[in-house]
Amino acid sequence: MVHAFVLIDAVPARVAPLAAELADVEGVAEVYSVAGHADIVAVVRVRRHDELADVVTRRIHSLDGITNTRTLIAFQSFSRHDLEAMWDLGAE
Repeated sequence: MVHAFVLIDAVPARVAPLAAELADVEGVAEVYSVAGHADIVAVVRVRRHDELADVVTRRIHSLDGITNTRTLIAFQSFSRHDLEAMWDLGAE
């Protein structure tokens, strides 16, 4: 499974409508409106890298009002649950 975070800059009037449209894109698992270096963050989860390219370049970029994107591909996932389980190994 490939996980990626797509940071999206958008025309201000289109941020809310874009977030809703992005949530309907196949391959987009979650969408957040954010403050900071982007207007929207889309979490993409697909099986293969070529699917990621399709989601970002064909599906996301086709939406009206997007001015720029930056894609961060995740190498490894960490969560509090995973880390606690790792440290509890062998503890009695």
